[in-house]
Amino acid sequence: MALPCAARALRAAVRRGDHPSRPRSAPAAAPPRGFSPAAAGAGPRPGPPPPPRGAERGPPPPAVDFEDPQEAFRSKSNAELLRGLVVLGLCALEPLVQHNRELLQLCQRVLGQTLFERLMKMTFYGQFVAGEDQEAIKPLLRRNQAFGVGAVLDYSVEEDLGDGRSRTSAAEKEMGGAEKREKRYRAHQGFGDHHGGVTGAHTYFYADEAKCDQHMETFLRCIDASSGSSDDGFSAIKLTALARPQFLVRFSEVLVKWRRFFHQMAAEQGQAGWAVLDTKLELEKLQEALANFGIASKAESQQWFTGENLGTSSTVDLLDWNSLFDSRTKLSRPLLIPNRKTGQLEPLLSRFSEEEELQMKRVLQRMDVLAKRAMEKGVRLMVDAEQSYFQPAISHLTVETQRRFNKSQPIIYNTYQCYLKEAYNNVTGDVERSRREGWHFGTKLVRGAYMEQERERAAQMGYEDPINPTYEKTNEMYHRCLDYVLEEIKHSRKASVMVASHNEDTVKFTLRRMMELGIHPSDKKVCFGQLLGMCDQITFPLGQAGFPVYKYVPYGPVNEVLPYLSRRAQENRGFMQRANRERDLLWKEVKRRLLTGNLFSH
Repeated sequence: MALPCAARALRAAVRRGDHPSRPRSAPAAAPPRGFSPAAAGAGPRPGPPPPPRGAERGPPPPAVDFEDPQEAFRSKSNAELLRGLVVLGLCALEPLVQHNRELLQLCQRVLGQTLFERLMKMTFYGQFVAGEDQEAIKPLLRRNQAFGVGAVLDYSVEEDLGDGRSRTSAAEKEMGGAEKREKRYRAHQGFGDHHGGVTGAHTYFYADEAKCDQHMETFLRCIDASSGSSDDGFSAIKLTALARPQFLVRFSEVLVKWRRFFHQMAAEQGQAGWAVLDTKLELEKLQEALANFGIASKAESQQWFTGENLGTSSTVDLLDWNSLFDSRTKLSRPLLIPNRKTGQLEPLLSRFSEEEELQMKRVLQRMDVLAKRAMEKGVRLMVDAEQSYFQPAISHLTVETQRRFNKSQPIIYNTYQCYLKEAYNNVTGDVERSRREGWHFGTKLVRGAYMEQERERAAQMGYEDPINPTYEKTNEMYHRCLDYVLEEIKHSRKASVMVASHNEDTVKFTLRRMMELGIHPSDKKVCFGQLLGMCDQITFPLGQAGFPVYKYVPYGPVNEVLPYLSRRAQENRGFMQRANRERDLLWKEVKRRLLTGNLFSH
């Protein structure tokens, strides 16, 4: 059986002594005025180098006040304040949100295209979208920059997926052997639907590879726009735009089965339920198991696990095991693994074609093109997270790209959804891999955008719900993952994180931990992010206090971003249940300007 050579697959000769599942230090006391000297190492964004070792970073930043409406909305005109009150209030109305697509289509028919576009620019489009093209968005970006707020650009033109039944039929036909596939990775009526129960993200579907190249060109233009508008921006990309979704689903299933087989063998060695990076298989027993299952002879497996590649270690952990899935693995070759429940050998893949092997190469080539353009333009790429049945493949391909392009600074950022039960394992595993291989770990942490869709799909198809059971558990997961990355920043200086959250408590938690760990805003290792049109009372006080903070800035023609606006209404519905204070602050600022005579002059 052919797998990549061990020299490429197993690089983990030296492991850190600290335990990845435990905090590496207790929270430190708040530092005195004047932070400690900056550690060496490039910051996460291209630009001036960090201060030399021994140079002072200046006084600590001022305290951030999230209660002052005048400071929060200083950048807003009176018309923008009133628009925000109206739009955010409408987004809290359940009937309007539930039928928003139908209402938008009705308005379009009744008003005609010209009046409809004018109405949208005065309301929903104006609130959540920056403009129609690269030139139209520049005034907003410049104004935000004047208040210390950067941009994550996203060209938000989406395709309407149409009727779910025909889409499911086509997906099942192409993927083949649906009855043999794991439930989670079978095509489904909601397969890839970005309207039903989805908030804050979109998924691209298309009929051929040429569409992937068109999307790549779109992302290249977005990178150019980001470079032209700022010197430290981000550009968002989606892997479902660069690879066929059916391929991502199938490859995700392969990766999950491969990891599960590792844990099955670990259970046989008495390590069931252990933390991911604590689990280590004894090499000799592993080789015996592989031979017994007919997967590889002892001579073959010895070529994978040579002493040279494992160093002095006689064990194999999950990262070693996963690294056998090099991007150049011949996936079309038969690879059988045992099903412990049935005792039968089952293929990791069913009919993985030569064309699908080429798809792996093509998506990596497209990511290479984008990463090289980003490096050339001084822009960082943010790979968005998507549904859980895509995500293993997306993360694998993203990490492959990080390994190549994050050697001196984080150019590629991966996104981790903390509403997933596996979020902490995913974060700690990828951080550990970056340590071993010496590249910069870049991440965006989000709570997640697909909760309703994921839960409905799991219930209908009969597999375990991948989502944390409660919002509180998701908050705990978010803070746990964030604290782990902050500790890594303190210790290695080779990690960077965007705290992408509208939760004020999470932002305050981050600020407190930064102070305790001695992470200064000027280090540019920690930044914050919120959506355009939402949570200005968090974004702008952070920017004016000197913290790196960004707005997620969609743009595109009015008619073509309607699906995006539809989803944004869905997102605001859930957010507004916890966002009364934002509207209260908007009202306070409107009243203040009215009482001071500024409402009609600002």
